[in-house]
Amino acid sequence: MKIIRLDKVDSTHTYLKNYIQTNSYNYPLCIVTDLQTNGVGSRGNEWTGKRGNLFFSFVLDKNLLVNDLPIQSASIYFSFLLKKVLKENDSKLWLKWPNDFYIGDKKIGGTITNISKDLIYCGIGLNLINVSDEYGNLDIEANIDDLLKEYFNKLEEKISWKQIFSEFQIEFEHSRRFRATINNKKVSLNDAILNDDGSIELNNEKVFSLR
Repeated sequence: MKIIRLDKVDSTHTYLKNYIQTNSYNYPLCIVTDLQTNGVGSRGNEWTGKRGNLFFSFVLDKNLLVNDLPIQSASIYFSFLLKKVLKENDSKLWLKWPNDFYIGDKKIGGTITNISKDLIYCGIGLNLINVSDEYGNLDIEANIDDLLKEYFNKLEEKISWKQIFSEFQIEFEHSRRFRATINNKKVSLNDAILNDDGSIELNNEKVFSLR
């Protein structure tokens, strides 16, 4: 994974897409910045933050992913890999379905994943330091460069979706206390059924996590 480090950018996700459009895709690439001023979140929401937090986006060919990964659940897969890295460093961060990072009851970040032809783009924002009373922050000290190295090493391990899902399935029980936005409405996850492809069934509707 080649990493390009920026001091400041409006959105790593937007910057990366424009970079690939201009230069084409030649190898897995990551854009990381010290400050993001207009980050792209789920459903068009913004995700910004203070200098010192983690903002990065990466792109890779879908063929580099593990064979058993349902592409619609790439957000869960990429998010849970980061959760595993942080857990190995003694963080109690957990993943709320489908793509939100939490410490306790407070959101501290999230993931957005898009597909364009054979390329898959993933953007991750994570509060390493306090931003506001509304959001939390990571419960351990983390060096951004070390964290990225550990994360992409974990990605290169190509852990199967079956293994990731078996762990996420247990953690999903925490999500039942919360709501998710489905069809632009906040819906309780209390009665949701988690399918082995990462989707949920709620109110007789099947919803995937790709966003």
